Amino acid sequence: MSESTVSNPETRTRRPSYLLQAWLVIFLSALYAVILVSLQINLSGKIEANKKKKTFAQIPLLVEGADPAKTRELSIMGTDGKLATVLQIFDADEQHIGWIFPGKGQGFGDVITLLVGLDRNAETLTGLCVLEQKETPGLGNFIEDEPFRSQFTGKSTSVPLAVVTGEPVRAQDIRAVTGATISSKAVCDIVNQSVQLYRAPALEAGK
Repeated sequence: MSESTVSNPETRTRRPSYLLQAWLVIFLSALYAVILVSLQINLSGKIEANKKKKTFAQIPLLVEGADPAKTRELSIMGTDGKLATVLQIFDADEQHIGWIFPGKGQGFGDVITLLVGLDRNAETLTGLCVLEQKETPGLGNFIEDEPFRSQFTGKSTSVPLAVVTGEPVRAQDIRAVTGATISSKAVCDIVNQSVQLYRAPALEAGK
């Protein structure tokens, strides 16, 4: 009998070991994937909850006289065909006094997320909150500050806002943050877009 026909005990014991290791790798990979998905779901839920909490904390600052507890969340379809959630704002006597529209767009550094406050007919801006931004520290991040944001309060929505680098002349002019014209223009563009997307659908849904 030649060596090739002799069964090798070592080979027979290795094969089950290799199979066991292969199944162990598959099992651990699947377990790791399940854990990652679970963590992602849990984390995304917490992120959304924190974002909602921060949003509701801004309501009285964006619409004067608002009672956050009376707020209605309305799911509407914007003029771009995409679903969005707008906030219909009421006072303590449950009188409809305003709206808060979401806004998002590209800034100089990253995406800028806004909350846009409006009166009950969405004809006048009542406030602006920069919810998220990653603009240049010491320049673009000043879009969060009151001197810039306060310019939006009282502006009409009938004419698109425009950024100027000098002294504002027209009613729709917003003076840019010094050294951050791109970030300033991004905010104005986002506000204009938000009004265009949600004004008509929100007024219809809020009847």
